[in-house]
Amino acid sequence: MDKTLSLSFGRMLAFAIGDFFGGGAFNIINFLYPGFLALAVGLPAHLAGLVIFIARIFDAVIDPAVGLLSDKLRVRFGTRRSTLLVSAPLIVLSLFLMFYPYNNPSLAIRFWSVLLSYILFCAVHSATMIPYNSLASEMTEDYTERARMTSLRMGISIFASIVCVALPGMIVDAFEGNRGFIAMSLIFGTIFMICVGTTGLFAKEGIPAPKIAKRIRLKDFLLPFKVKTFRQYLWMFLTCQVTMAVMSALFFFYIDFYFAREMTAQGEPHMIGLFGAAIMFGVQIVALPFYLKLIKKTSKATAYTIGAAIWIVGALLLFALPADSNAIPLYLLAALIGFGISGPGLIPHAMFGDVVDVGDLQFGARNAGSFAGAANFVVQIGQAVGVALVMAGIGLAGFVEQDITEGAERVVAQAASAQTAIVAIMALAPLVFMSIGIFFSSRYRLNKERHANVLEALEGSEKQKAAALESL
Repeated sequence: MDKTLSLSFGRMLAFAIGDFFGGGAFNIINFLYPGFLALAVGLPAHLAGLVIFIARIFDAVIDPAVGLLSDKLRVRFGTRRSTLLVSAPLIVLSLFLMFYPYNNPSLAIRFWSVLLSYILFCAVHSATMIPYNSLASEMTEDYTERARMTSLRMGISIFASIVCVALPGMIVDAFEGNRGFIAMSLIFGTIFMICVGTTGLFAKEGIPAPKIAKRIRLKDFLLPFKVKTFRQYLWMFLTCQVTMAVMSALFFFYIDFYFAREMTAQGEPHMIGLFGAAIMFGVQIVALPFYLKLIKKTSKATAYTIGAAIWIVGALLLFALPADSNAIPLYLLAALIGFGISGPGLIPHAMFGDVVDVGDLQFGARNAGSFAGAANFVVQIGQAVGVALVMAGIGLAGFVEQDITEGAERVVAQAASAQTAIVAIMALAPLVFMSIGIFFSSRYRLNKERHANVLEALEGSEKQKAAALESL
């Protein structure tokens, strides 16, 4: 690889388009899948939560191994990109099986069918996103260029989020029964395959990643956690991802069974949820230039803190919205929350390459795959526990799943206790989790100047390396 390879807009775009899968699939699953399990497959809320929990724990367990393999294997075309080309067609199959509406009368068969399908998807997702996230640190080593590239990536990811919140539901509703889920999964699986394949073909690396000849050892899984900067970054990444997973899992439950509960109960079609989600994600894109300027004037950690604070305030204001009220205040809050989310959503991805540089300095080897695998391991466990507890919680609060037996009436209302639980979780999750993220962002010291010192120390003496690490 040519270390001096310029990061052209074409290469940035080729890389960024791969996250149409990352952002799009994340939102299809988080927004649609809990409801699909409860209302299309007919699983009780606690079993739906258990499916999500087991599958994501599986995903978490295999992520570090995928990361280490990604670091160890080297092929002339580019290991990260070769892996993306292999996994791309498997996305279609795994998404189809995941959203296949299993309707066997046996609850046990339905449970195991969706669980095994989700596990397959998780394996494909891990084999795609770990190399993809590792590739991010190997495109360029420039602090500001990484922020620009990540901004473009997040713009595409958020655009995918808008598309994958609005269109899947429309496709599902365009078909009788649950056949729309099959059509939706095939359409979006094909789109994801094309985007990931494009990254694999054209996102050429710019930083040398020498082959790691040593054998994989168990302690290699723990190596990234020895880097203090990585641990701080991980807390910021974890709290943001868990909060987004929890809120998105309950978003349409909040709209359909609380905010617009009368319209839902009367069977009136409405687009409140889709408009709200589109506004929230649209504002996230609009806010990206604001956070890029903030990074240049201050630091990535400061930008994270400001966005997290806005997110917390916007979510707490959900308590002020009464059910069955005018939708305009909801849309305004969606815009405020989206503006806040944009910062914490962008920053950890922009930080990742910088953190890998610190690991390179500390260990004398560039292990981007290991760092990506370790981060995904922790985040997947956090999301698994968070979403599972939330689903179990609303189940205990009285949430009722769909009875899929022939002639059963469609669920159109939920108990007041279940509604209260949904609102409370939506409003308080950012306060609980993002406050932790703000705390660790205040301790994160890897700004532009210190990152420049890290890059200089990589080519310098042991004394320079020790001084650069001490400054962090």
